[in-house]
Amino acid sequence: MTSIFPLGFVSAILPDATLETVLRTAAELGYDCVELMCWPPGDADRRYAGVTHIDVDAIDTPGDLQRRLSDSGVTVSGLGFYPNPLSPDPAAASVSVEHIRRVITGCASLGIGVMNSFIGRDPTRSIDDNWSRCLDTWGPLVEWAESHGVRIGIENCPMLFTTDEWPGGHNLAVSPAVWRRLFTDLPSTALGLNYDPSHMVWQQMDPLGPLAEFADRLVHVHAKDVVIDRDRLDDVGILATPLEYHTPVLPGRGSIDWTAFLAALADTGYRDAVCVEVEDREFEASDERRIEALRLSLEHLRNASPTAA
Repeated sequence: MTSIFPLGFVSAILPDATLETVLRTAAELGYDCVELMCWPPGDADRRYAGVTHIDVDAIDTPGDLQRRLSDSGVTVSGLGFYPNPLSPDPAAASVSVEHIRRVITGCASLGIGVMNSFIGRDPTRSIDDNWSRCLDTWGPLVEWAESHGVRIGIENCPMLFTTDEWPGGHNLAVSPAVWRRLFTDLPSTALGLNYDPSHMVWQQMDPLGPLAEFADRLVHVHAKDVVIDRDRLDDVGILATPLEYHTPVLPGRGSIDWTAFLAALADTGYRDAVCVEVEDREFEASDERRIEALRLSLEHLRNASPTAA
């Protein structure tokens, strides 16, 4: 019996590994797939950023890279690049937008159907004040993806780190209300969600409820759990910096009922990738601990997932 979902992991947890090592690790642990990070080579400005397992600007012979991927025994669930394409810095925003376009092109050249990212946001402005720029930026990107047969999965992480970023974060697409508005104004199904239930939990929202409504927009799923420090939340309130009262952990170490979540996901008809996103600091001290995190996560998700004969 196997999971009805291909189970994978986000390659950012192995930042110093080569592509071959990432693929070999996935195969040896028994994963079905991997989401490969495609940041432009260079320094990172935050944890888990700046990881490059495929440099989309250096794909000179797609056939050779496709064969390397195929020979690994695991598939690629998507290519990931998570910047802020609506940054208040016009130069930074432009660089992000152009690289998103190149990652989409890289997906098409390699026969990979999904590109994952953030919508972005000017954190000093409201959602309404960001909206026109959001549509001007993402309308052409969605058209580009659609013309290349690629779907974009937008992760629902607010990317809110510091108190001076109020009214909030570096990503607009954080709630069902925003998704509904986004998909009304950008109706192409080339745009969808890279759904991470942990971000719903720490925002005090139901992680299961939106799945049915947005079933046709589920492009990719991240598996990350979360612990809420209720005493700290009671002390600082929901307007505090989110990391003051919640901690990302491995699936099975937090508050999410993965059996219930994966059953609800299955009920939508979704049968694509569920990829572990390791952001649990207790497993980052060494490569061995990172591998252990991936092993434990896979074991928990396999046990929680609906199975196929």
